[in-house]
Amino acid sequence: MAKVEIYTWTTCPYCIRAKALLDSKGVKYTEYNITGDNAARAKMIERTGGPDSVPQIFIDGKHYGGCDDIHALDAKGQLDPLLAA
Repeated sequence: MAKVEIYTWTTCPYCIRAKALLDSKGVKYTEYNITGDNAARAKMIERTGGPDSVPQIFIDGKHYGGCDDIHALDAKGQLDPLLAA
């Protein structure tokens, strides 16, 4: 199983949607809730190389973007192989 990490805010609807997709696939992930934590947000931005919105999703250490990005990967049939790696 791949190591999945997701940066979120508590009330972010895109975060909730991204986690719901991962949950529907039975994926175990590490969630970093960075609500109100500027230091954690700065670390996330450093890891993403620029994007500062949430969610930000990493699979095996590689940045794959946000909610729309993983839904697009799923629609193309490309998410499951990444998660199974």
